[in-house]
Amino acid sequence: MAEAYIAAVARSAGGKRGGRLAAVHPADLAGKVLAGLVERSGIDPAGVEDVIMGCACPGGEQGANIARNAVLASGLPESVPGTHVDRQCGSSQQALHFAAATVMSGVQDVVIAAGVESMTRVPMGLPWTLPAKHGFGSYRSPGIEARYPNQPFSQFGGAEMLAKKYGLTRDVLDAYSLESHRRAAVATQAGKFDAEIIPLEVVTPEGETVVHKVDEGIRFDASLDRIASVKLLAEGGVISAASASQICDGAAALLVVNERGLKAHGLTPLARVHQMTVLGHDPVIMLEAPIPATEKALARAGMKLSDIDLYEVNEAFAPVPLAWTQVLDADPARLNVHGGAIALGHPLGGSGAKLMATLVSALHDRRARYGLQTMCEAGGMANVTIVERL
Repeated sequence: MAEAYIAAVARSAGGKRGGRLAAVHPADLAGKVLAGLVERSGIDPAGVEDVIMGCACPGGEQGANIARNAVLASGLPESVPGTHVDRQCGSSQQALHFAAATVMSGVQDVVIAAGVESMTRVPMGLPWTLPAKHGFGSYRSPGIEARYPNQPFSQFGGAEMLAKKYGLTRDVLDAYSLESHRRAAVATQAGKFDAEIIPLEVVTPEGETVVHKVDEGIRFDASLDRIASVKLLAEGGVISAASASQICDGAAALLVVNERGLKAHGLTPLARVHQMTVLGHDPVIMLEAPIPATEKALARAGMKLSDIDLYEVNEAFAPVPLAWTQVLDADPARLNVHGGAIALGHPLGGSGAKLMATLVSALHDRRARYGLQTMCEAGGMANVTIVERL
């Protein structure tokens, strides 16, 4: 079987809700990143055989197959098709898995795995809350209710459950959140994101034309006192908005090829996809799945966590990477080394490709060999991807 290689990475800098990317239609946002990825790689645009794009809320401006719409907005040839993937927050990580499996099979040689989410223009949950509001029912079927009676599927409730299960206090969560901002600020100031971010000329909601190239959510002056002063999300809980991922507008893309694709287009690979795993787990606590999924991925790869040089564990909420680190006895110095979603933002279905772009860049920056990416997903699932820097 052929290998799958990541030959180029690209992402937008994250935009805050109502911020610099708020006036950009998500198809145009994703299209700009697709065009930037192709230009950066030097590949003939007509050589792209498919675009697989993750999006967690495929409704409104993100509906009607956002992948194809992004291609049409990008200026890429009409011959380039596209399809949408929804595994909630793991959507574009799953897009990478599908793209890798496709080129490994030899069915296609050059595929883009991508993701997008405009959380300003398509608010989180809109595709299912809006129909329910107008009498078109809920995704919670009688069969689900019978299996999980009176057990809500809530990411916020799951985060509190996770913190309680692993003894994570507010002080611990707040300290972790501060470190996320600190690492993101240091990485930005040192130019560590330059290899992955595509500068985008955008018109802000105020009508000003600017070049957007810095993640908008980073608090460069963050302090523990300020973080500790943020109101808790639930009475008696431990999580605040400061220890949760930021609502974010963003897009990311990865060029995935096999050996034939490398040779045909004269590409130099950045990384090889070494292992891919996905796992279902408890949908009530919901956010714990990255732990057993990582254990499964390592076992399938014949590796130990100590073999992994860098890990990207999505900071949906601070308890997720902290519980993962605690259970797996992971080295905190290898975790989210350039900060995570608490500082940089979590554009839902765009985050999987975004994290992989950051992981590949960080592996090259540190001349490290293996990287592991995982993230929790609604419904109690997790994807895990292990890559090898080349």
